[in-house]
Amino acid sequence: MVGTSLADDGGIFRLDADRALVATLDFFTPIVDDPYTYGAIAAANSLSDVYAMGGEPLYALAIAAFPDNPKVLPMLADVMAGAVDKAKEAGICIIGGHTIKDKEPKFGLSVTGSVPPDRIWDNRGAGAGDHIVLTKPIGTGVATTAIKWKIASKETENAVIESMSRLNAGAARAGREARIHTATDVTGYGLTGHLIEVLEGSGLCAEIRHSEIPVFPGVRELLRRRIRPALADLPHIPGAQWVHRRFGIPPVPGGTRDNLSFQRAKVRFPPLFPEEEVCILADPQTSGGLLLFVPEDRADPLRKALADAGEKAWWIGRTHPMAAPSQPRLTVV
Repeated sequence: MVGTSLADDGGIFRLDADRALVATLDFFTPIVDDPYTYGAIAAANSLSDVYAMGGEPLYALAIAAFPDNPKVLPMLADVMAGAVDKAKEAGICIIGGHTIKDKEPKFGLSVTGSVPPDRIWDNRGAGAGDHIVLTKPIGTGVATTAIKWKIASKETENAVIESMSRLNAGAARAGREARIHTATDVTGYGLTGHLIEVLEGSGLCAEIRHSEIPVFPGVRELLRRRIRPALADLPHIPGAQWVHRRFGIPPVPGGTRDNLSFQRAKVRFPPLFPEEEVCILADPQTSGGLLLFVPEDRADPLRKALADAGEKAWWIGRTHPMAAPSQPRLTVV
């Protein structure tokens, strides 16, 4: 029922008139130092795609690549423990998987879920006039890069890790209860990229309010820092601070530049819009929030359902019909 044609969060396979399966897979290299937390974040990130398709997870398989190194390999048990606990929180089991030897650790899950065929949230489902609702702040790409470079504050690190570890299950249940039009999760293509995917799939454009978009604490300050990554662990070398100021770069992930090369032509920014803010909007997220698309007559039920679920939400914009082919897909105001 859903494949790769419109860049959806997962594939959908119909079993019969009343049942369909959601299938998705995601894994990545470590983004935090603690192996248990890494496993929990990887699991939450993988589960998110099922929630973003309107489904409920059924079970998962683990995918791991780890060095055959006596100092590193034992950490795989802690990574798996974090994933198992997060899967239990989602109400499912990890029932198998596969591991290989690799120089750099990688971990994630292949998740299978279920969804009624008439309640799938695919990228074609948004309607003109929908409110666009975001359920987590953005900026994890900048923050996790800064964590690797050891320049992130404890406040930023704690806020980002807590968010990445949190399941999108509650937000998804609220969306189903309010009968929203569709949803997607904000991951590697950033807020603008995943929003554009839904707009293109649904034949719409949208306007989002920059002032309403939540950003993790400290991210904007980090973008004003200049660091030579090779010297990040050697702050006491004479002249290091001068080298950082003169030749350093901000903690912007490489994926941000890739995202912008594809997205910039489809987005209209305000005059003199700071480049740092452009980077935040295209910042690749790990285990980001959901983007929910809700019609006006279901907006209040969604607000109530999200509040009842204890989920934060930011109402960042609205969709509109495409007036002309030359119109930008997304406008930031």
